[in-house]
Amino acid sequence: MTLGATITPEGIRFAAWSSSARRLWVSIFDDTGALETDRLELNPEGGGGHALLVSGLGDGARYGFRADGDYAPERGLWFDPNKLLADPYAVEVDRPYQYHWRLAAKRNEGADTAPLMPKAIARSLPKPVPPQPPLFRPGGLIYELNVRSFTKLHPDVPEAQRGTIAALAHPAIVEHLKRLGVSAVELMPVTASIDERHLPPLGLSNAWGYNPVTFMALDPRLAPGGLKELRNTIATLRKAGIGTILDLVFNHTGESDRLGPTLSLRGLDALAYYRHQADGRLVNDTGTGNTVACDHPVVREMVLDTLRHFVRFAGVDGFRFDLAPVLGRVDGAFDPEAPLLRAIAGDPVLCDRVLIAEPWDIGPSGYQLGNFRPPYLEWNDRYRDDVRRFWRGDADAVGVLATRLAGSSDVFSREGQPASRAVNFIAAHDGMTLADIVAYERKHNDANGEHNHDGYNENLSWNNGAEGETDDAAIVKARFDDQRALLATLFASRGTIMLTAGDEFGRTQKGNNNAYAQDNAITWLDWAGRDQALERYASSLATLRRAFPALTDTHFLTGKPADASAIPDVEWLMETGAPLSETEWNDRDRHRLVMMLGDSGGSRLAVMVNGDRRQCVFTLPVRDGYEWGPAIEAQPVDLARPLPSRSVNFMIERRAAQSRNGKGL
Repeated sequence: MTLGATITPEGIRFAAWSSSARRLWVSIFDDTGALETDRLELNPEGGGGHALLVSGLGDGARYGFRADGDYAPERGLWFDPNKLLADPYAVEVDRPYQYHWRLAAKRNEGADTAPLMPKAIARSLPKPVPPQPPLFRPGGLIYELNVRSFTKLHPDVPEAQRGTIAALAHPAIVEHLKRLGVSAVELMPVTASIDERHLPPLGLSNAWGYNPVTFMALDPRLAPGGLKELRNTIATLRKAGIGTILDLVFNHTGESDRLGPTLSLRGLDALAYYRHQADGRLVNDTGTGNTVACDHPVVREMVLDTLRHFVRFAGVDGFRFDLAPVLGRVDGAFDPEAPLLRAIAGDPVLCDRVLIAEPWDIGPSGYQLGNFRPPYLEWNDRYRDDVRRFWRGDADAVGVLATRLAGSSDVFSREGQPASRAVNFIAAHDGMTLADIVAYERKHNDANGEHNHDGYNENLSWNNGAEGETDDAAIVKARFDDQRALLATLFASRGTIMLTAGDEFGRTQKGNNNAYAQDNAITWLDWAGRDQALERYASSLATLRRAFPALTDTHFLTGKPADASAIPDVEWLMETGAPLSETEWNDRDRHRLVMMLGDSGGSRLAVMVNGDRRQCVFTLPVRDGYEWGPAIEAQPVDLARPLPSRSVNFMIERRAAQSRNGKGL
């Protein structure tokens, strides 16, 4: 059964699904969305489907659903015909969702909520985007960004476009992405969402969008031009060689817990759409108050229809799934072979798309890193934490760092998998920024209105001698150097890497590690004040990564030659150039390491890591007819001199004549 509003030559066919509602209606509104002009009952069609063809309506009609049945929240039943309900299949809404207490009022205790609710707009969808393979390939660079904060202060973007999806197509934005070697942008949620109920009284709003109501409809604040705006922007980025990945939230909705608003799924059939405990209480594996029942066949089809919608009509490269274990829970337990996970990977429209799992939720056995099946890539928080520990100066860190640089085979080689599925990152939207990791030992979330109780307490961060902003030149330099070292580590890591927008030029959130509610200067990128020296360094790292395929290869390293060149794919060396012995690997205080990668062309790249607080001379093994030279022109390296403390340096091996005549990348 096709759900939602389907425009036909005879009118619009409205269809909704509920297994327990006794009656369903479609409410039709005028062109302003303010006046309800008709309320028509849908006809039961079996299997929970209800539908009605309404003649005389066409493209642009505004509507919503209503449902009636038992009202017994303690049993998971929330029927109330005074609650106007958003169509779960809406492709467009006429305004943003806004929280109001009446949306959560009990039956018979609140007036009709139609004046408070956005109206769905029936739309004739465009012709599908011609099928094209994704531009992104594992091993590339994903650039995570929040559409609004990324462009809100960009001086080159026209003011009317700032904060919108259309701004991402501006030449200045595209050029910035190209300089960084971005393979795909990953857009934090752009579908219609609602603020958590505690935010409006605090004068705050959800800036991240991880609180959805309708899964297909874009948020009008981010996409005033609707689906066409997203489609055109994706096309522009694609012409520049940049793919687009959507971060989608299917694990919960903005209807929250039992005190939350009734907006859509809850009013249609809460028992089916959400998971409940045996006593009728909502399961909360997400920490948001509810958990979508992704093992229900109707929910499964809704998720698949949503993904197909964005591939067919917007041309996206793929998807990142927030709290992805929820999508794989069957009767509450995670199963990597869950019907929904298998259906996504095997669907004819979706099977070649990029699929990225955030492999944890807060439910039972919710930490599932490494347990998803190919082709799913996974956010690798083990990489994040271990890299931070190494550069913070923790003991027993060098062996773990090598494992992370090499693709985390300890996590992803299970069941004989030959390649890493890790998405390596040091900082993401959730947590401290890269610049704040080296400037704050503690979180500073007071602006969130929760007395600094929210957010992680352990950030594996350090402040280099002063908490927060300082004019001390030595501390400022140390922080700059540490950011360079962190960026270099990321770009030197095998497999897919992810950089969060602005970390390439020192963005700060003033120590706030949970800035979801800060739609203001705390999260808006300061383009005018960006650290351009750091940005240039990040760009040079991107150039090196593109030029040396061994860095983007996702296959696990063996220490053996990969071709006739007889050059091992990796050698792990001490600063003396000798192989690391077992004793050296187990030296708790060791913070120096050389990862020497062999390339299919017979050349070698030396990644020299000096995590010690002392400078040190590094020696590299030489071959007849070859010479070592700087791999990055912006970072000249002289092996005759000590390498700086707390730094990552790159040397590339070339034939002697080429080395004398060439330059770094």
